[in-house]
Parts: sequence; C-alpha cells; structure tokens
Amino acid sequence: QVQLVESGGGLVQAGGSLRLSCAASVSLFRLNAMGWYRQAPGKQRELVALSTRTGSTNYADFVKGRFTLSRDIAKNTVYLRMDSLKPEDTSVYYCYGGTGPFDYWGQGTQVTVSS
Repeated sequence: QVQLVESGGGLVQAGGSLRLSCAASVSLFRLNAMGWYRQAPGKQRELVALSTRTGSTNYADFVKGRFTLSRDIAKNTVYLRMDSLKPEDTSVYYCYGGTGPFDYWGQGTQVTVSS
C-alpha cells in the first residue's frame, strides 16, 4: 500500500506562483511513475505532469514552460512548481503514483487562481 500526502494548494492571483508537494510513504524508486493530475468541476481528470522512475518527465501542452515537476529522492517527495498561473488552472490537483498493476492517488489539493 502506498500513501500520498499533498500540500501547498491555495488561492493566488493570475500571474502568481504556487508549489505543490506530494510525500510518498515509500521510496520513489518503488514507483514506476509519479506525478500530478487535475480535475476541474464538471470536467474529466487530466494529466498535468508525469515523471518516470528514470527521471524523464512529460508535461501537458497547456502547462509546458510554466510548470516544473521535480523530485527529492531522499524525502520521497515530488514537487510541482507552478508559475504564470492562469484562472483556467483553477482545479483540484491530485498526486499520482503507479507501481505497474496498481494506481495510488492523494486526497487532492485545491488551487484557485483569481483574475
């Protein structure tokens, strides 16, 4: 069983920045992939950024150049640095960790960007 605990959401003005954190209960090397998804009201959950165990990262087109995913192996933690935030980035952000056969999710953290 893998537990993912998120923190760092909140309210920010357009153009501002936030950093989300996700602490895993296991070593990041036990996860094939780890990253972030988001889900806005009435919409499907969508990929934001996903990092593999080797460290390569894929970003959704709508966040490229604005969001950066990073990892702290010693702390079993991944971060999502979000810059140049837009009102359309308002969503609940979920941390994701996958071991292959199993998917794990955090509880979600709300990010609200005001115009």
